[in-house]
Amino acid sequence: MDGISIVLGILLTLIGLIILVPAVMILYLMFKDEKQEEHAVLRNFPILGKMRYILEKIGPEMRQYLFSNDNEGKPFSRNEYQQTVLSGKYKSRMLGFGSERDFEKEGYYIRNALFPVQRDELRVDNSQKINSMLYKIDKDNLFRRKEHREEKEVSPFLLREEDSPVIGKETCRNPFKVRSLVGQSAMSYGSLGEKAITALSTGLALAKGTWMNTGEGGLSKHHLKGGVDIICQIGPGLFGVRTKDGEFSWEEFKKKSDLDEVKAFELKLAQGAKTRGGHVDGAKVTPEIANIRNVEPHKSIDSPNRFKEFGTNEEMLDFIEKMREIGGKPVGIKIVIGNTDDFEKLASYMAASGKHPDFITVDGGEGGTGASYQELAASTGVPIKSALPYVHDTLLKFGVRDKLKIFASGKLLTPDRIAFALALGADFVNIARGLMFSVGCIQAQVCHTNNCPVGVATTDDKLQKALIVEEKAFRVCNYMLSLREGLYNLAAAAGVDTPVKLNRGHIVFRDKDGRLYPMEPDAAHVLQKA
Repeated sequence: MDGISIVLGILLTLIGLIILVPAVMILYLMFKDEKQEEHAVLRNFPILGKMRYILEKIGPEMRQYLFSNDNEGKPFSRNEYQQTVLSGKYKSRMLGFGSERDFEKEGYYIRNALFPVQRDELRVDNSQKINSMLYKIDKDNLFRRKEHREEKEVSPFLLREEDSPVIGKETCRNPFKVRSLVGQSAMSYGSLGEKAITALSTGLALAKGTWMNTGEGGLSKHHLKGGVDIICQIGPGLFGVRTKDGEFSWEEFKKKSDLDEVKAFELKLAQGAKTRGGHVDGAKVTPEIANIRNVEPHKSIDSPNRFKEFGTNEEMLDFIEKMREIGGKPVGIKIVIGNTDDFEKLASYMAASGKHPDFITVDGGEGGTGASYQELAASTGVPIKSALPYVHDTLLKFGVRDKLKIFASGKLLTPDRIAFALALGADFVNIARGLMFSVGCIQAQVCHTNNCPVGVATTDDKLQKALIVEEKAFRVCNYMLSLREGLYNLAAAAGVDTPVKLNRGHIVFRDKDGRLYPMEPDAAHVLQKA
């Protein structure tokens, strides 16, 4: 009996604790919340009010995983996210039954040819295979999922040498020939951690033929680890090419331009989510990042809204010419279309002076960022599908389109979106958030806080331990190869043997009432892409 009594005593004690501890916590919270003065709902309804705040806090995750349908999520839907992840893990874009696109809505479509190009007729270089790692699913049901990685020999889907566009061919001692039409958009070390930057550099180098834009945070050793071609971006803060006092350092610029990996430079006048200088929270500014940027560690960084070195078209193009003369490599600008008169004046001056950048990166207003203000991210800058054809047409109007290349960026993370951008006037497409998905991003949308739960947009070592560089590098490679393969599929469907030849004649716009608006190619655009 003594044993039974002891067991009963323990059980009663446990039951008492199970009831008592929550009751004490609830009473404590009720007393505390009734006395606080910050939240009115908690003063009147402390328990229900607390439940309300909990539900509000987990609302984004609940909507993302349970309540939003596959095409509703913002900035990217579940379908868009999954397409990218599947491309990186399995190098697959297969689906069954049918597309979930809303075909009642207006949008662009590829004008498929009656007699498409055969696969063996495509102008593609798959001569040198790539050894990558792909996942294979062993079992996938409600209660168990098992998969493993296998080494696979995959095709790179590179452009042929003779089809590869050249940046700065007529203006630079060291022009940049590009074997792929898709590369990484600007993402700074500091906005992203060193593990994410290293995985991107390694994976893109493995994919061959592409590029990596450093973002305005400057060039780091992590960008260089993979050996990928690099476009070194310079923002108004001049990080990586500045003196301690914040002046442009031609000596530091020359050091960067002497590196073989650095193929071009980009002056960032603006980006889609922030038509101003950048921001990095002080929590992200480690001593290493501060050293690269030549700023104080652990202090928030706000770049100037524009370059102090120039304030007119004339001064900017003179500055670009000096950069080309000293560095010997192509120099471009990154812009967001807003005031169209400003761009008309720039194009007009290029035509009159004969001076021009080697490329223009057009970022749509829907572009992403590590940190920006709501009013800038939501309301400034024209979306890419409007901005891109405007830039192309304006350069044609002033007779300078053939003098430079156009990069396009702004949520162009799938082969069809890339094809639309190429058809609307782009020579190249930049991708940022699609590549972030490849290294593990789950759209937590806390990039600006240094609290990224998967170790991507953070410099916190504890959080970065979640990101395995070797594994994510293969995902980056697979995603890039999948994009190229999909782009060739669309080119073949449109009746051309290389995506370089895609132009407006290969797309059609359907309005909400079902009317079709073919977009006939202009002769200059066809000539340039031929």
